[in-house]
Amino acid sequence: MNPRQRSEIYSRLRAAIPQPRTELVYRSPFELLVAVVLSAQATDKSVNLATADLFRVADTPQAMIGLGRRGLERYIRRIGLYRTKAKNLLATCKLLWERHGGAVPRTREELESLPGVGRKTANVILNTAFGEPTIAVDTHIFRVANRTGLAPGKDVLAVEMKLMKFTPEEFRRDAHHWLILHGRYVCKARKPECPACLIRDLCEYRHKTP
Repeated sequence: MNPRQRSEIYSRLRAAIPQPRTELVYRSPFELLVAVVLSAQATDKSVNLATADLFRVADTPQAMIGLGRRGLERYIRRIGLYRTKAKNLLATCKLLWERHGGAVPRTREELESLPGVGRKTANVILNTAFGEPTIAVDTHIFRVANRTGLAPGKDVLAVEMKLMKFTPEEFRRDAHHWLILHGRYVCKARKPECPACLIRDLCEYRHKTP
């Protein structure tokens, strides 16, 4: 795929969704951090259902620590791996309070030092909360990047590096959201909806659906 094709793909996605946003519901960087940690191997819908109640009683690290492990688990038990996530979130809240005065740090290194926060989660926070031009690669983006030929790679880090290299600067800040939404609703895992795809003619996938 050449630079002109990549630019056209992003131009079409931008025209369809000029201001893309995460589907996770949050009001602060801390709430976003909690929601993203909970979203691992879970749907945004299930996370939003849980955090709607959770954030009413605990929207700061201090308040979440006050819930304790069992108290936090009661709010997130509908989410997969909730026990591990509760443990990680409480440890993260403690570090946020002790090291950062309760604020979410703005560097990758500091974010990735938090329990339950890996490179993907750090990229989401940097991009969505702080406006950094990072591209977090989840299963949807990995699929879209490889299937379309936009940025093929054998693992998520390889895809991320190629996306950062090949995505024109004007599209980089919103690329994560466009690609994840495209993968979630159009370029689906089992059966992509190629007839409804905005970039069908630019996509290099050989097995397009009729």
